[in-house]
Amino acid sequence: MPPQTSANVGARAKARAYRERMRARGFRPVQFWVPDTRTADFQSEAHRQSLAIALSPRERDDQGFIDAISDRSSA
Repeated sequence: MPPQTSANVGARAKARAYRERMRARGFRPVQFWVPDTRTADFQSEAHRQSLAIALSPRERDDQGFIDAISDRSSA
């Protein structure tokens, strides 16, 4: 373990204080694990799925459904 510096100790205290303030406001921390979109495996699988949808005989219906439920106001 690297030696503790005053910067590390200060950063930990600041993070701890922030977490305490957020808990006092009624929040709780939650950790999410999401796919790493930078990996070749992810990109390959996304491409495979895209092709499967694009080549599907129901592609037009599927895309219509996605368009209908998509929130375009944030785009």
